[in-house]
Amino acid sequence: MSSLVDDLRLAHVLADQADAITTARFKALDLKVDRKPDMTPVSDADLAVEDALRSTLSRSRPRDAVLGEERGETGFGPRRWVIDPIDGTKNFVRGVPVWATLIALMEDKEVLAGVVTAPALNRRWWASKGNGAWTGRSLSSGTQIHVSEVAWVLDASVSYSSLDGWVEIGRGQQFVDLLQDCWRSRAFGDFWSYMLVAEGAVDIAAEPELELHDMAAPAIIVTEAGGRFTSIDGDPGPFGPGALATTPALHSEILARLTE
Repeated sequence: MSSLVDDLRLAHVLADQADAITTARFKALDLKVDRKPDMTPVSDADLAVEDALRSTLSRSRPRDAVLGEERGETGFGPRRWVIDPIDGTKNFVRGVPVWATLIALMEDKEVLAGVVTAPALNRRWWASKGNGAWTGRSLSSGTQIHVSEVAWVLDASVSYSSLDGWVEIGRGQQFVDLLQDCWRSRAFGDFWSYMLVAEGAVDIAAEPELELHDMAAPAIIVTEAGGRFTSIDGDPGPFGPGALATTPALHSEILARLTE
């Protein structure tokens, strides 16, 4: 049976594989983009990354299940690798460098390890249970990260993806009020919002509509960095609806402000 150290090392190998594919296809003139049934874009790079990582996992961890954004869930058992081949596909297909591959290992409903790799930003973040959160280019050269100590909304920086989702679930006014009360608001979006919270550069990140593959890796990185990661209704972990990541001192107040 593999150790958590071995699993995290494998997650970095998977991240290296993903980086090689995504960087080669980013801004490629022959990039093929289709529409999924929910009308969100999927590129040939999304599919190539997920297929490559699944192939590696089938050899290295044949007993583990895999849940991927593009190919769904395969396999059975308590251990499951959760993959978002390109988080930020809309950015990717338009040439915006804010996108990443998200890789997490879960056992039952607990996230054991996670890696977020953003090669166009030359950044990578990772964490494993009980071992803190880190950033760097490799396991051997990481720098530990921690959330900020900001405790007041008036001092807080908040990052989000868009306002539309908040309006659709009937919490648009609550969210706009929060943005106005915070010290600073920016729409960094997607994975980057949560990595900035983990680094202490942003104090609040929130999105109303996400899937497990969007949240599993960011969740353990934020929590191992000392932050709180819950649904927008306050349930711990990456199971939604949506996600709220904050400093420990801010979390209860932000949840109360965003209550429907």
